[in-house]
Amino acid sequence: MAPTPGILYVTMQPQPGLPHSQFHDWYNNEHGATRLQQLPFVTNGFRYRANDYNDAEPQPSEQKPEWMAIYDITDMAELTKEPYLRLRGPPVKTQREADAMARINVNRKLYDFLETWESKEFKRLEEVGNEGQGNVVLAVSLSLNPGEGMKEQVDKWYKEEHVEMMSKVPGWLRTRRFVTSSIDPNAAVEYLTLHEYAPKNGLWGPEFMAVTTTPWSSEIASKVVKDKRGRVYDLYYTFGPAPRHLGPSLSEWTSTDPSTPYPTKTFSTSPVSADYGAIESFITTPDGVPLPYRLEGSSDPNAPLIVLCNSILVTWGIWDSFLTSFFSSPSNKKYRILRYQTRGRSSSCGETPITVDLLASDVIALLDALRVKKAAAVIGVSLGGATALNTALKYPERVGSFISCDTSSKSPAGNSKAWGDRIAIAEKESAADPTSGESTVGQDLAELTVRRWFAKENYDGKDMERKVGEVKSMVATNSLEGFKKSVRALFEYDMRDEMKNSAVKGMFVVGGSDGALPGSMKDMAASYGQGGARFEVIGNAGHLPMVEKPEEFSRVVSSFL
Repeated sequence: MAPTPGILYVTMQPQPGLPHSQFHDWYNNEHGATRLQQLPFVTNGFRYRANDYNDAEPQPSEQKPEWMAIYDITDMAELTKEPYLRLRGPPVKTQREADAMARINVNRKLYDFLETWESKEFKRLEEVGNEGQGNVVLAVSLSLNPGEGMKEQVDKWYKEEHVEMMSKVPGWLRTRRFVTSSIDPNAAVEYLTLHEYAPKNGLWGPEFMAVTTTPWSSEIASKVVKDKRGRVYDLYYTFGPAPRHLGPSLSEWTSTDPSTPYPTKTFSTSPVSADYGAIESFITTPDGVPLPYRLEGSSDPNAPLIVLCNSILVTWGIWDSFLTSFFSSPSNKKYRILRYQTRGRSSSCGETPITVDLLASDVIALLDALRVKKAAAVIGVSLGGATALNTALKYPERVGSFISCDTSSKSPAGNSKAWGDRIAIAEKESAADPTSGESTVGQDLAELTVRRWFAKENYDGKDMERKVGEVKSMVATNSLEGFKKSVRALFEYDMRDEMKNSAVKGMFVVGGSDGALPGSMKDMAASYGQGGARFEVIGNAGHLPMVEKPEEFSRVVSSFL
């Protein structure tokens, strides 16, 4: 049977006891985002806010609710199947969702798609490049008088007069028609029309008034239509497949779906700054790999975003001290920070060969899922530094600037043998995670690696003992299988030719005690673009300057931004 596309159409009015901040936190981070994150047949989701209150009805009410949401569905039959139905009950449906919905008046309707008309100016607002653009929706629902031929009369009127005249109203973008879905046989048959207009439009102007006063319109209204209701809404929020709402008063919440690779969590206070909340969740890359991420910082949804790319074998925890210092500066409180666990942290890193190009595409997948048109900066260290640089080279329209730390523009000769020897060390130890039993890198390679990464005086000194131990634990607990796959990205790459023509603002940073890299990275900076790029050395630091010298690293990053 051919799929039947349609929409899920929901109107909502929070009761007085539910604060709007809690309503938005729940709906944006849990309810809507979960559907786009887990259901491939839900292609988009939009929230709208009514703008049609007047002197007669000045306030939202249960009869005239303030909020509306639309989800496009590729096949309405999917809403009768387990992948969708499981979201509507425990354990997936959390107690928070149950409590929130008990304090919201909800009217949920299902419609099958009938037909559409589009203007040349119409843009699909679910596409990330259109984030920030708005529209206005005039939603009109009709129920018809009983009798033969009523549907046919309405169809003919729409096709031969009504939509053509609506399209003459300034700002018209699209009209879509729907009918009560066949999967909801007990619902009364209703026809829904969604007229979409640009934010600046001619609704209620002379062209619009002419639409409603034609003889044919009057005949349809008097003889065919039993009941007619219309509402006008402004676009409020566009869902993506990753929760990103860092609004005020985030709750402490953790998802309860046992089938997801990583739980979604929201925090009222971020560990790196008491001024902000934080979100942890995951995206799924185009080749099916789950990547966990952490988002924190400004609650402004349009805040500039900084992406941090880890080195191999570590977690996003390497950035903690840097971020605490970074957010302590008032001028940096305008930013959002995105951290993520790069491919290879776990064994779930896919079958696609891992290269610096694939790692750059992961950054773009994260930006797409979080609906970020352009990152303010991408900052990375070691393999993450190569990733940051390569993302700027491959996707200059998505990256405002980059900072590449302790890395190379070309894979050094003998890299594959050196890393092969390190793999052999890990395999010989045969370490395993005590909970999962999965093979891990182990202490022997962690000791060897971290000793190389830190400046000698820092590695041996008491002041850095805790940080050294934390990084060593990150390395030791990395998946061995993930390490063996991800390290191949270091074997063979060369970005030197692309660097010559890049116009993305960039900076190269290196720890002064990181072997030969200060010299080679100075050359990288000099050869970048038409006039070179900024170059900074962090003294008394090795391969991870953001760990060893977080305050100095923060100063350098802040001055660059």
